Amino acid sequence: MDATDAAQEWGPFGRPLFDDPSARKLKRVGVVDVGSNSVRLVVFDGAARSPAYFYNEKIMCALGAGLSDTGRLNPEGRVRALSAIRRFQAIAREICHGPLTAVATAAVREAEDGAAFCAEVLDTTGLKIHVIDGAEEARLSAQGVLLGWPGSYGLVCDIGGSSMELAEIGNDQVGRRMTSPLGPLKLKDIKGGKKGRRAHIDASLDVMQEQLGSQRNRLFLVGGSWRAIARIDQERRGWPLRVLHEYRMTRKSIYRTADYIAESDPEELRLRCGVSSSRMALVPYAIDVLKGVVRRFSPHDIAVSSYGIREGMLYEQMPERLRRRDPLIEACRFAEAKDARIPGFGKALYEFILPLFNAVPDDRLRLIKAACLLHDVSWRAHPDYRAEVCFDYATRANLGGLKHSERIYLGMALLHRYRNKREGTRFQDMFTLLDEKRQQEAEVLGKAMRFGAMLWMKKDANLGTLRWHPKKRELKLTLPAEVAPLYGEVAAARFQSLVDALGATGNVKIKS
Repeated sequence: MDATDAAQEWGPFGRPLFDDPSARKLKRVGVVDVGSNSVRLVVFDGAARSPAYFYNEKIMCALGAGLSDTGRLNPEGRVRALSAIRRFQAIAREICHGPLTAVATAAVREAEDGAAFCAEVLDTTGLKIHVIDGAEEARLSAQGVLLGWPGSYGLVCDIGGSSMELAEIGNDQVGRRMTSPLGPLKLKDIKGGKKGRRAHIDASLDVMQEQLGSQRNRLFLVGGSWRAIARIDQERRGWPLRVLHEYRMTRKSIYRTADYIAESDPEELRLRCGVSSSRMALVPYAIDVLKGVVRRFSPHDIAVSSYGIREGMLYEQMPERLRRRDPLIEACRFAEAKDARIPGFGKALYEFILPLFNAVPDDRLRLIKAACLLHDVSWRAHPDYRAEVCFDYATRANLGGLKHSERIYLGMALLHRYRNKREGTRFQDMFTLLDEKRQQEAEVLGKAMRFGAMLWMKKDANLGTLRWHPKKRELKLTLPAEVAPLYGEVAAARFQSLVDALGATGNVKIKS
């Protein structure tokens, strides 16, 4: 089959690549990130383009604490980091398909004993740590954002314990990038109290603004301190979906959250938001930096990215044709292949219901495709809870390239795959993230999948055809003779439920 035939067979999303040799080599890839505040091991697995976290462990070592005063790594943190890396290396030998890749950032590269620490790690564990400079740190973090948002434009802002980096992204490339000493561990050691600290922040950001110029696209926030601030912003706003990846904020909400932090009792706020005490201690310093960043660069909106330097290291290993793929679709294909009862039926279902969505733009077409691929992956759940399990999966799973409203759309469609009505569920407050029109569309999608699944025989099944006439409000169903026995009492009831959701009349024809 040539490329043109493949495109026609698989539609705008192309042939699946998760089991391609170039993708298989990215399974069980382990990376260690030796940061100024934490040391973390992540082992990636799954669909490669939107990888699952097979293993993820973090130790808060604070290697960079006191670095400004002593010029050396925090002695206690150094002991803890070495112990953590020994553990990570032992774990990786058992579960990874290749050697670990390890990088160290600001604290290790700036400390006078950083090289000695790396030598000790190599001697003790056999793991070579690659100490990267600020520009490389910025580049890898920006690549992590591109892994989750292919085609994005904007400015990536990555904050660690001892530094903060900025990098431009556009046309799937990383552009200009800069580093600064604006990590909260360093800011704690600045002399002169709040006044001295803010003068230091202003001076550093002035230099960055002068070199990077106007940056009015999206600002992507990478790093634990930013995620803690986003969690607090969610608490302040009463945001119903507590997922941080792709959470959106505005300049105004940043300023309001800064005031909210200043006015709140830190311990009470920490407990309400589920932020660790070590992270919460850094939030007052980080929020001053973030206010300065948004004031100077005036982004049109602000998005939180859970993907950063570790994901950027995985992106580095991806072939270009895999990078160009939609991370959502690849992840859903992988989930279908792994968990559905008949892998491949999602494609037939998608083609069957597509006539209902002729006027739908591409950004929602991909959600329809994703829903069809995921429609059966939760079949093992008890029937009484299957709809809720589906909603939870869509709204909370590690799926890249999904705004919060898109998560709710996908979740609502899957909920209606197993349940006629959405009233009375524990997700009521989340539905408000979708307007009435999108809620109605998601219901139609779910009920179309619910009906289409009744005609299920094999992955390449001929389910018949649907023809939707919106002006006449008529839905026509034509079934081939071999499918007619499947159109029983329950199937007829589900077809009628779809017709009712469309506010239409139904017409069923069986070919002889």
